[in-house]
Amino acid sequence: MSARREWIERDGELAVSRQCVLAGVTRSWVYGTQVGTRLDEQGLELLELIDAQYTRRPFYGSRRMVVYLKEQGHEVNRKRVQRLMRVLGLAGMAPGPSTSKAHPEHKIYPYLLRGLEITEPNQVWSTDITYIRLARGFAYLVAIIDWYSRRVLTWRLSNSLEARFCVDCLEEALRIHGRPEIFNTDQGSQFTSDGFTRVLLREGIDISMDGRGRALDNIFVERLWRSVKYEDVYLKGYASMSELMLGLTEYFAFYNGERPHQSLGNRTPNEVYRTGEGGGASIADHFGEDLGQRQSAAIEETSAA
Repeated sequence: MSARREWIERDGELAVSRQCVLAGVTRSWVYGTQVGTRLDEQGLELLELIDAQYTRRPFYGSRRMVVYLKEQGHEVNRKRVQRLMRVLGLAGMAPGPSTSKAHPEHKIYPYLLRGLEITEPNQVWSTDITYIRLARGFAYLVAIIDWYSRRVLTWRLSNSLEARFCVDCLEEALRIHGRPEIFNTDQGSQFTSDGFTRVLLREGIDISMDGRGRALDNIFVERLWRSVKYEDVYLKGYASMSELMLGLTEYFAFYNGERPHQSLGNRTPNEVYRTGEGGGASIADHFGEDLGQRQSAAIEETSAA
């Protein structure tokens, strides 16, 4: 089946769903990055460089990433960078032809957070997926975060981008913490899938989805990824999934229970989530035309007295 998968052209004249029927492959095999994805050492090194730069600069699309990689001594073309960014599930936040596309058969919901005052725990949750390099391959991490307290509610690891591990993470968060009023995601196929949205609709939760290519619509999860990678993953260089699991278990316990957050008045997320005091945020109701304006206007954090 892996050979037939290469026959599928995402930008071809025929719809991807029709190509899958003709090639005898499932759509999930095409849209999801599979366990069997194989990369040589140079490919893995490029993935790591792209991931680190995207963590620092989430507005980098494939064109800027090509320039960055060439500055690091790697002669790559844009098509290869686009393929690697798709492996990571990444897209630059600036709207344009390089932004990622949601699954064409999945419903997209409007963004509900613009102009919203977040005043209590479990008012808004959000989620995202990030890539983590291992010694012999890579893994994907999904986490659900409470916007009021910045608390990581649940998280899961997977070696593929199948939607199932995201659904499991959501189900656990709902079972342990109750349900939020609004759940915000990007337009990735994992979160627009019937399996994921069905759980939210079942619980009567309002679904919010970022505007295409706007990483700052989900700013708190983007900040979480930066903290996870620079405070733990990049320092430790995990070799295996089991090591990563143990390491992240320790890190998230530290992140929630010990690490003071400046935006929370140096309280911990656990304390703010438990007491309902000291957190909150005010989401801007407008976005400027250029990147600098969007970055400065995207979110105004407030700390309750």
